[in-house]
Amino acid sequence: MIFRNFFKNKKVLITGHTGFKGSWLTLYMLLSGAKVIGISKGLVSNPSHYDSLKINNFIITKYFDISRAEKLNKVIKKYQPDFVFHLAAQSIVKTAYEDPVKTWSTNTIGTVNLLESLRQLKKKCIAIIVTSDKCYENLEIKRGYHENDKLGGKDPYSASKASADIAIRSYICSFFSHKKNKVFIVTARAGNVIGGGDWSPNRLIPDCIRSWSKREKVLIRSPNSTRPWQHVLEAIFGYITLAINLNKNPSLHGEAFNFGPAANQNYKVISVVKLMKKYWENISWKLYKNNNKIFKESSLLKLNSQKAKKILKWKSVLTFKENIYLVINWYKNFYLNPKKVYKLTSSQIEFYEKILRKRAIK
Repeated sequence: MIFRNFFKNKKVLITGHTGFKGSWLTLYMLLSGAKVIGISKGLVSNPSHYDSLKINNFIITKYFDISRAEKLNKVIKKYQPDFVFHLAAQSIVKTAYEDPVKTWSTNTIGTVNLLESLRQLKKKCIAIIVTSDKCYENLEIKRGYHENDKLGGKDPYSASKASADIAIRSYICSFFSHKKNKVFIVTARAGNVIGGGDWSPNRLIPDCIRSWSKREKVLIRSPNSTRPWQHVLEAIFGYITLAINLNKNPSLHGEAFNFGPAANQNYKVISVVKLMKKYWENISWKLYKNNNKIFKESSLLKLNSQKAKKILKWKSVLTFKENIYLVINWYKNFYLNPKKVYKLTSSQIEFYEKILRKRAIK
């Protein structure tokens, strides 16, 4: 694998390791020979991608909520990680409306707790803190948001992520700016991520898969909303590339990077559903006609990732069709043999790497 030798025998702490993106990153680090420490409040769904991988015995796992500062501090002090990937979050917009206090506690205070724990480290540590594409004040502009655009958020989820980003900036300027500082931090903002193993509620593809696996029609909530559809491996390799670059070039400390697909990867929800039908036969859907929503979602949201392309030599490499094919292929094989998730997920990582070698920026 492209980066395996880099992380071999490194101590890598991943918060939210049982989540959708966290489980993919955890498997990758295990395949790379890293010593993984995972922090999560537990399994986030049923089925669970992480649980299906059967890798819990091969990492150090600590189950608690990151809003518990004393526990988080104890783990980081004990294991002294070389790398930290902070992915733990309450990431569902609808859930944020239903429980805003919990969302703020996890997304904002949880991030502050991590920063406080990192202050105690006396050794070099590279920290990638993942926020969200929704941290920007969404004006629904077509050019795509740049890293220096205004942060904001009208809904609880977006506001909690924007606040986390502001807190990160504050901590970097206030506590991690000394010349002798050994902890280097960057923030990563990824677009709308999809992929096998996502079982989150109120998300397009998991909702479709659950319905179609039962031969039921799926309700399509916002058919004309446009999203930057990006495979989970694109985002994961963005975070990894960022960590490696920060390790080599500490001057990136304090920067923020967007990781999103190319402009031609922005498609309407209904276009995604229609393409999925090509890979999953005999499926159907109906449009949700009730416009009196409890929560509001943006109809247009995309990132400009030119900074990552220029500085990190990172870019999204999958075509839209390859993206959707990988997603449907994962779920179809899951239902054929749910005991082979480890092999299935590993093979998709290897497939992605082959494409990455051919299409990466030289």
